[in-house]
Amino acid sequence: MDFSERLDNLRREGNFREIPRMTSGDIIDFSTNDYLGLGSNPDIQAAFFADPASLQVPMTSSAARLLAPRQIEYDNLEVALRLLYSRRRGDDTGALLFNSGYHANTGLIPALASGNDTMILADRLVHASIIDGIILSKAKFARFRHNDTAHLRELLEKHSGEFRNILVIVESVYSMDGDRADIEALLGLRREFPNVALYVDEAHAFGVLGPRGLGLVADSSAPWEVDVVVGTFGKAAASMGAFAITDSVTRDYLINSSRSFIFSTALPPMQVAWSRFTLSKLLYGNTQREHLSHLAGELNRVLRQFSVIPIEESHIQPLVIGDPKEAVDLSNRLLTLYGIKALPIRKPTVPAGTERLRFSLSAAMSMDDIAVLDRALRDLLPILNR
Repeated sequence: MDFSERLDNLRREGNFREIPRMTSGDIIDFSTNDYLGLGSNPDIQAAFFADPASLQVPMTSSAARLLAPRQIEYDNLEVALRLLYSRRRGDDTGALLFNSGYHANTGLIPALASGNDTMILADRLVHASIIDGIILSKAKFARFRHNDTAHLRELLEKHSGEFRNILVIVESVYSMDGDRADIEALLGLRREFPNVALYVDEAHAFGVLGPRGLGLVADSSAPWEVDVVVGTFGKAAASMGAFAITDSVTRDYLINSSRSFIFSTALPPMQVAWSRFTLSKLLYGNTQREHLSHLAGELNRVLRQFSVIPIEESHIQPLVIGDPKEAVDLSNRLLTLYGIKALPIRKPTVPAGTERLRFSLSAAMSMDDIAVLDRALRDLLPILNR
């Protein structure tokens, strides 16, 4: 097979991707998902390995979870998650670990929507892992306009009588625009349509928003009415892996039906122990969350000077360029001239014509870092007259 022509087309379009080289020197990284700054804090890692017990945890599971001889690290983390979420969801809460957010969504959705009696309705901007999970499920599905609960209602009125179950899938915070789903409106629709189950991916909210960083669902009026909550450890929690929060019966069903859980070698016990350690730090990160909110306000002020579209005030904010080559060029100039890493996002990650730089914040940043970005963009881009 020769893919040279396809690669040449990607280069001409400005959509050719390469793994970025490791940057050295004093770089301001606006492409990190280390939202609380835990991953860049060497004291946290030093504290973990200062405990002699940590050094005794195996570096590999050597088997899938259902075959792994050692379970204590997985059990400890799942129990910790269950207790945290049960305070808002009730005693029948279950937690199940997955190897990544991608594994979670591609394992959960086909298991939950198996058979011909379930239809999936998903927000148009859900993550690729959710789309892949939907495709693997082979269920009938439709996508509603982004954050448009009125359009979702129309689809529910049209299809709720045709299927025994309707699975509605959203993200609480969207990874490319940083905007939020209306959890309360979604809960209202779930109550109105008895055959609806609600699935919320909190990958970019976990650690950042809600009580103790547990996400927008935990901050809602009725978190127990959300059937599945997905969170990840690879972002604000500075680790790797993901988890699903649901009821105990569904947890048991997933253990017996989720293929990505059954057939994947489990996360290393050392990694899981580290996740439990960083979770304990995340829960007490209110100072970092408050600082992150202040940074988001200042970043929003800066980016609005150069954007023709509104930008949500969030720990994720886009500067839409609209042309892939121009987005790549601006990214290169920021890095080369100003030491700012802000990588270009192009199709298929975002629709053609909405190519952008995606700026994500970390509590390890300072207001001075935002000021450097402000000066750089003033030098490189026209300030819009409003």
